[in-house]
Amino acid sequence: MTISHEPQAGCAPHDPDNLLDRLSREGTLEAHYERLVERERRLLAENLDISSGAVLSVGSGWHPGRHLFSPPAFRLTAVDSDPERVAGVERLNRADEVHLGYAGQLDFPPGSFDVVLYRLVLHHIAYQGPLGPCFAEAARLLRPGGAMVAIEPGLWHPVGLGLALANRAGLATALHGTPDDIPLSPRRLRAEARAAGFEPELYAVTYGWRRLPPRLQRALAPLDALGSRPRAASLGHTLMLIARRGG
Repeated sequence: MTISHEPQAGCAPHDPDNLLDRLSREGTLEAHYERLVERERRLLAENLDISSGAVLSVGSGWHPGRHLFSPPAFRLTAVDSDPERVAGVERLNRADEVHLGYAGQLDFPPGSFDVVLYRLVLHHIAYQGPLGPCFAEAARLLRPGGAMVAIEPGLWHPVGLGLALANRAGLATALHGTPDDIPLSPRRLRAEARAAGFEPELYAVTYGWRRLPPRLQRALAPLDALGSRPRAASLGHTLMLIARRGG
């Protein structure tokens, strides 16, 4: 098996000296991420309907998804375009197999996986170009009955709308550190999935925001129960797309 190594831009650099990072406390961010991971697990357990198999994590970063797809039920293959992250995942044994590669240019055999995971990746790729090749690649790599899972920031949440306005005004780096954080609309995610031959389902992972004080995050947490309702799901801060490949 080979991986394409054609040149491709990675994520845009992150400037840590931005307004929101200066105002955010570490404990505030940790409270959000703990809630996010809990919700991701619950939504997949309740809705994925795949209890074992081979998982491909594309753009895996340092955390390719072991918290969602644990051994021995799942075998996890991680791919990232950053050699340092690839080496780190391999060194920390966070995946069964690790490769250097780029979304949309992977050379795995067709039908190699039961799940293709994009966790907080597509909104960076959207800054560089179209998302269609990522969805088409996932459809090619999945076995019949498999699913593509994408977890991404939503455009229709107030924070997503504010981020989009900041991006358009050229204030993104000063506000939150990077220009390539592009919130994705629920309509776009569904349309891209259908164009690739998937049957899409959309859920809201959370309605809270990682910058809010922990007490306010806890107060908003009960709203997350609305995330499985089709109309309410589109308004989530973080969205989960489960796109199924027909048999």
